[in-house]
Amino acid sequence: MDLDVSVGPDVPAAVQVSAFRVVQEALTNVLKHSGAVAVRVVAHQDGRMLDVGIDNGPAAAGHPPMPGAGLGLIGMRERVALFGGTLQTGPRPGGGWRVSATFPWEREP
Repeated sequence: MDLDVSVGPDVPAAVQVSAFRVVQEALTNVLKHSGAVAVRVVAHQDGRMLDVGIDNGPAAAGHPPMPGAGLGLIGMRERVALFGGTLQTGPRPGGGWRVSATFPWEREP
């Protein structure tokens, strides 16, 4: 796994927890549905915006996808929506899957 994080200390705790849960769910989905051996997690702060991306490579040969309830993506979308952010998910060109979440936040009082 490749990890690239550049986040300052001013990211609100609620944003940090939600971003962590999105990454956690995305990595769980990689294990359950693809078994991909290459995964990259990126988290970058730009002002009052946190961008998180999880990219995995193609599915491992012979990996049978585990059935799931299909609520992981819904949960991620709900977590991001709490902050007025966006979530994009889908296949990557050449194989694999991408999860991209943006968490904006207002100035804390």
